[in-house]
Amino acid sequence: MLPLPSSSSSISRKRYDVFLSFRGEDTRKNFTDHLYEALIRNGIHTSRDDPKLETGEEIAPELFKAIQQSWCSIIIFSETYAFSSWCLEEFAEIVKQKNERRQEVFPIFYNVDPSDLRKQKGKVEEAFVEHEERYKEDKNKVQKWRNALTQVANIKGWHLNNRHEAEFIGDIVKKLSVKLCETYPIAATDELIGISSRLKELFSKMEIGEDDVRVIGICEMGGIGKSTLARVMYDQMLSHFEGKSFLANVLEVSQKRGLVHLQKLLTQTLLDEGFNFSDVYEGNAIISHRLSHKKVLVVLDDVDNIQHLEMLGW
Repeated sequence: MLPLPSSSSSISRKRYDVFLSFRGEDTRKNFTDHLYEALIRNGIHTSRDDPKLETGEEIAPELFKAIQQSWCSIIIFSETYAFSSWCLEEFAEIVKQKNERRQEVFPIFYNVDPSDLRKQKGKVEEAFVEHEERYKEDKNKVQKWRNALTQVANIKGWHLNNRHEAEFIGDIVKKLSVKLCETYPIAATDELIGISSRLKELFSKMEIGEDDVRVIGICEMGGIGKSTLARVMYDQMLSHFEGKSFLANVLEVSQKRGLVHLQKLLTQTLLDEGFNFSDVYEGNAIISHRLSHKKVLVVLDDVDNIQHLEMLGW
């Protein structure tokens, strides 16, 4: 069971959750496309460059702006990433945002050895030989790229390591979802003072992305913030689920109108359709069967006996 809220903080939102940096020739139509779709499908607002912008060597201003307006950047280091001056200039801006504004950076090593990036050998060395020849009148530019590459290559990232890409992408989305949930802003009202640390604990217990049923209870004496904590958690996490329902005042409603009424409310909100059943056991069978293959978030507020849980989806 979770203890009550104790401290509070909030983090301002950016326009994007994630900016994707990648070499289009290597991964645009395969890994990057699959990762982008998985992020969007899980409610993670993601920016990636439009190939129409890549009309010259200079990075488009729109991309600089997108990087600056993102909470984090994911850099997909592929075999020829370092050969692209476009990618390296984009990458240098990401590192600048990391150093100056503490933007989070998550490297993905896509069939490349991070030590090659860190020591700048192999294909990376070949790439920089070309850059130094092309930009021999602007050695500072190339050195800036080298420094940025060394810095990020030392960050612990995600390695493909011959894994199935679908599984690899699933792990990335799950870990990123948890990190993002911890940053969601909390309304500045007296009612929410002290809620931030408990929200972080609650998000970690949810383990978004796991293929299982997870039941979490928030238990304490009445009138000190349990419903508020549950509501804020629900509002901030609902984009990660296919179906969601917040049933308030379960005890009071069940006493006045019965559990069948609550079951019907649940099916209407989670399944977008109404079911005509007359007893709690039939309702429970419908809920259990129809939701068994659906990713849903259900919050039951003010529950005081096990039957409420058993008949409302547990």
